[in-house]
Amino acid sequence: MYKSATSITKKNIIFNLVGISLTALLLTSCSGDAGNKASIASPSPKTDSVQPPATPQATKVIATVDEQPSTVYYELFVRSFYDSDGDGIGDLKGITQKLDYLNDGNPETNNDLGIGGIWLMPINPSPSYHGYDVTDYLSINPDYGTLEDFQELITEAHKRGIKIIMDLVVNHTSKEHPWFVDSAKNTDSKYRDWYVWAEDQGRAANGASAAGGGNAWHSLLGSHYLGGFWEGMPDLNFDNAEVRTEMKDIGKFWLEQGVDGFRLDAAKHIYEDLLSDKTEATTAKNVSWWQEFRKAMNEVNPEAYIVGEVWENSAVTVGAYLDQAFDSSFNFGLAETLVNSVKTEKDSGTAFTLERTYKLYSKISDNQFTDATFLTNHDQNRVMSQLDNNPNHAKMAAALLLTLPGNPFIYYGEEIGMLGVKPDEGLREPMRWVAADQGEGQTTWEPGSNNAGAINVDVESQLNDSSSLLGRYRELIALRNEVPALRDGGIRDYASGNTGVMAYERLTTQNQVLVVHNLTGKEQTIVLHPNVEGFSYSKILKTITIKSTLNSDQLTLPPYSTAIVE
Repeated sequence: MYKSATSITKKNIIFNLVGISLTALLLTSCSGDAGNKASIASPSPKTDSVQPPATPQATKVIATVDEQPSTVYYELFVRSFYDSDGDGIGDLKGITQKLDYLNDGNPETNNDLGIGGIWLMPINPSPSYHGYDVTDYLSINPDYGTLEDFQELITEAHKRGIKIIMDLVVNHTSKEHPWFVDSAKNTDSKYRDWYVWAEDQGRAANGASAAGGGNAWHSLLGSHYLGGFWEGMPDLNFDNAEVRTEMKDIGKFWLEQGVDGFRLDAAKHIYEDLLSDKTEATTAKNVSWWQEFRKAMNEVNPEAYIVGEVWENSAVTVGAYLDQAFDSSFNFGLAETLVNSVKTEKDSGTAFTLERTYKLYSKISDNQFTDATFLTNHDQNRVMSQLDNNPNHAKMAAALLLTLPGNPFIYYGEEIGMLGVKPDEGLREPMRWVAADQGEGQTTWEPGSNNAGAINVDVESQLNDSSSLLGRYRELIALRNEVPALRDGGIRDYASGNTGVMAYERLTTQNQVLVVHNLTGKEQTIVLHPNVEGFSYSKILKTITIKSTLNSDQLTLPPYSTAIVE
């Protein structure tokens, strides 16, 4: 697999130089500490900004904005979502039956969630409940249905304007995959070099895994194979051209079935196997492979959406994958910051950081990237559990997520306040459609202990309650879809002067709004000031929850509320 770089290619050298320059750019943009940021009354104009013309504010056009056209995605674990045949296991037909809950395709209605995309967690055959160890990349897990069921789901989703992306797990296979079985039992096997065998490569069978920290090597039939996540998930050898070709062909196959793109699991671990592999050269090698993959997918669908799991807080490292490889990378650092801001009821400087990070990403991607934002996912304790089951904080977390740039990803059940803590099964419990643990479509593969006995934590209880968490998600998504600046705009920091208030501008070239959140349980007032172009916000477009008031330049926000000002 990845070997110590005795010969760094020209591309590696370029990557290193770019990384250094981008780091300098980010550090320069972010100079000054949080205290300095808080003291800014009116940020300095950007050098590329245009001074306000002598025309009414309503006709003002912003000349230079890094827009991020977006839609709201819904992360869905098929096994837990909806059971169409009564076997207790969620399936593809069940999702098709519940598409109208997610988006009925009619923008005039308000009884659906309003999402525009679905991320399906693994749907390939697997010996594990979660599916992240695949035994057949070209088939559907029989627990979930058939390829025909999947094609029907795609067709029905597309009728409603919903895109479908699927998990693609190429870093490793299942230990039970026929490739690995043959590779292990026969050193002359065609598939022997598709995996990483220490003895074959003259490597010592020791070294801490970059994915988990334990020993990455596992013994089998007198040899040792590399498996960074678990012994049941042997890593593929991407130094083998046949492996790369196979994975590109698999991606093309699913695009040809009508899939709109992929969520790429463990994207940074293609060559970053051991802790000792954490270098810029390894990242460059990872990026090179994903660029190769992207180019191959473009042959089938140049518009395919590719979002990678690069679990890093380094903007430079994440940004590298946005160079002709991924459209988006999940923003793990932002997720942690948002949850912490809501929990502590304090502004974290989110917009200040994002504005500068996005400049970096725009430079790398030639303005083509879109952030992938979220609160929690299938690997993390659910947001409601992290927020100690506080409904006000949960609603505020939703407001932050759904008014920031990028494609927001909602983890199934998040919109009704489902609880969930590790072990992982507890994070992936059955979706609660009705108050009872059993009912039509309710999955029963897992007891659902985190949510057992929870009151009003189900779709039925919240469906017609506009004040519920589900009602709040619907309201926020509808607002996002209605206001172009919220849906597709970039972001600019706006100093509120109040630590309990988070404010930022959302801007397209034709539209701009000011978003102001009162994170606290007490009424807050801020003084609005002109933005960097001299534009003054003077009218409340929308208030989420109790109505805010704007008296001259004094904006007063009730507890746990959001105001959109134009």
